[in-house]
Amino acid sequence: MRTVFMGTPAFAVPTLEALLAAGHEVLAVYTQPDRPKGRGRELASSPVKECALRHGLPVMQPERVRRPEVQAALAALAPDCMVVVGYGQIIPQAILDIPPLGIVNVHASLLPAYRGAAPIQWAIANGDRITGVTTMRIDAGLDTGDMLLKTAVEIPPDETAPQLSARLADLGARLLIETLAGLAAGTLQPEPQNAAAATLAPILTREDGLIRWEREAAQIVNRLRGFDPWPGGYTTLRGHTLQITRARATAGADGQAPGAILAARKTLLVQCGGATALEVLELQPQGRKRMPAEAFLNGYKLQPGELLGH
Repeated sequence: MRTVFMGTPAFAVPTLEALLAAGHEVLAVYTQPDRPKGRGRELASSPVKECALRHGLPVMQPERVRRPEVQAALAALAPDCMVVVGYGQIIPQAILDIPPLGIVNVHASLLPAYRGAAPIQWAIANGDRITGVTTMRIDAGLDTGDMLLKTAVEIPPDETAPQLSARLADLGARLLIETLAGLAAGTLQPEPQNAAAATLAPILTREDGLIRWEREAAQIVNRLRGFDPWPGGYTTLRGHTLQITRARATAGADGQAPGAILAARKTLLVQCGGATALEVLELQPQGRKRMPAEAFLNGYKLQPGELLGH
């Protein structure tokens, strides 16, 4: 099948690799322009661009796919189908109309749940035990197109967003190949989404990482897992930012304020809502490297009753 691939993040790379391995003709790869990265702010290629160049594929990096010249170039390629995985731009109707088999998107949730930019992160943060991947035909809405195929997986209780993302990326790649085969054979029956059951997974912000100690400890742990590596989970201690990178939920105490330190010798225990507590296993003080909680406690003499987040 003659295809055009549009994608940017590492999550999209297995799908591009699978397209090539399955023998599909990738006419061109569209990805976001190189962006400044790191302390040196040097321009860096996207993971999809790096993959495309390794395979000798033509790479296009338009600032805006809405521009007429970009749309004309895509139309001239005459693809049978286009594949989009985390491209990072809204696809206009003029492009949606180009491929006769439509534009297929690999989305990391069981639609209509978690439409939006961060489905993996929010599924974990909300404590879900099941998620999956859906292939769908893109339309003019936000992840609102007809579903083609979907498959579900369990989320282990200690899995983080990067770990789940890697699993779903491989799963999505296999599902995309199966989807293209069904489209070519005319055996797929597109299924409209139930808009009434839709939930959103908005792009993460720095504020999402702020630990609110009135939440129960299990909820905080889920957010730490879901928001790894960014924005993570952070609070304040003595006026400085304290990033908490690993923790587990346990029982708390009665009559203690959320954020109060319950123990600070070999174990760092912090009161949370609902008579629960957070046992901090690993953290990163402002301006320092990550360290085990025990090493932190050796250098910071904390007192029971001292408050975090105040």
